[in-house]
Amino acid sequence: MIQWTTDKVVVQMNKEKAVSYISGIPKFTTKNSLGHTREFLARLGNPEKGRKIIHVAGTNGKGSVCAYMQAVLLAKGKRTGMFTSPHLIRMNERIKIDGEDISDDAFLRAFMETLRVTEEMKSDGIAHPTYFEFLFGMAMYSFAVADVEYIILETGIGGRLDATNAVKEPAVTVITSISLDHTDILGESVKEIAEEKAGIIKPYVPVVFADGAESTQVIERTAANKKASCIKISKNAYEILKIGNKYIDFSTASAYDRYTTWKLNNIGIYQAENAMLAIKAMECLFPEEDNLDLWREALQNTVWRGRMEEIFPGVIIDGAHNIAAVEAFANSIEQRDGRKCVILFSAVRDKKYKEMIECLCRKVKADAYIITEIKDVRGIEAEAIAEVFRQYTETEVLVEKEIQSAFWKALERRGSDGRLYCLGSLYLVGMLEELKGGSNNA
Repeated sequence: MIQWTTDKVVVQMNKEKAVSYISGIPKFTTKNSLGHTREFLARLGNPEKGRKIIHVAGTNGKGSVCAYMQAVLLAKGKRTGMFTSPHLIRMNERIKIDGEDISDDAFLRAFMETLRVTEEMKSDGIAHPTYFEFLFGMAMYSFAVADVEYIILETGIGGRLDATNAVKEPAVTVITSISLDHTDILGESVKEIAEEKAGIIKPYVPVVFADGAESTQVIERTAANKKASCIKISKNAYEILKIGNKYIDFSTASAYDRYTTWKLNNIGIYQAENAMLAIKAMECLFPEEDNLDLWREALQNTVWRGRMEEIFPGVIIDGAHNIAAVEAFANSIEQRDGRKCVILFSAVRDKKYKEMIECLCRKVKADAYIITEIKDVRGIEAEAIAEVFRQYTETEVLVEKEIQSAFWKALERRGSDGRLYCLGSLYLVGMLEELKGGSNNA
């Protein structure tokens, strides 16, 4: 058993052991039922009780919607916890209290209590929580210790059977855009996947969702069966007014809407939809809000790492790692100026990377593609990725296995005033964030 101490040197040593333990969990356990997760939460003292929970599912945009909602809640002075995944560099990123990653000290406290409960469950013949379930337990315990008023929960995969769905009484649910991803787990069609995502809808709890050709009917039917009020965000709900070098201006389309224009510190046009989902969810919680300037300022100042984030001048990283996200990325840079465009790309093998590459080559007029490798068992050899690119483009495709060499090669090809876009996997984004020096390893 790891002993906890406040001595910084020992805390860091033990933090590393805690991270190592959590990382090794997938080797000896499998997905558990929601009943199991509820028992887990009960033994942690039911940390969700008495707190207002916002539950978010969807394929793309979940993290951004969570970040926008967190910003509004904090601007209103609400003590807020947020649980998201995956992390880019450090596990602490998954658990935020009042907008800040939990400290190593708090992480270790939560780990020790969650481990204690896990050992207690095992002695009673109850299975060990999975990697995600264990971190979810740590997050909920941390939120209870911090005595937050609001908790934002992002699902891991799906919704209906996701560990976060063990929470029975959220204040509002949000479902972002739905597309094909994790088809081996969630289903082969958008409708099947929508059924899983719609599993977070609860009786009489309002749901705010992104309109989709194949998903809307599923969500509306599920909401009707649960007598949950529905707020649909369609493409007609807002209008992009301007895309600047580092921002987007958009307005709501309805003349009867009390909002006018909004500014986002991001160049991804898909963020307007994500912001609208967040705004409407917050409106469900605060229907009498009269200080909308506060909301506007909060959204304008929100930065979500790895989502069309400019990490250096002219260098943008984006976590696009499925076909819909790549299409959204392509649509965002379509409206950019005519400067030179270089793409740095890598992917993992359990994603539809060939289809992603075809979409990228078809929709983006790049001047060069630089292919690198992700240092993970799921990573694909750079040369294998490059061969797929060469099937769909006559543009120069270069291979640099090492991320640092690939990055410098991409900068060289970009020139002094071009743009470098890096995408294909959140692992790649994390590697680049680490290369930037924005954080230390866990």
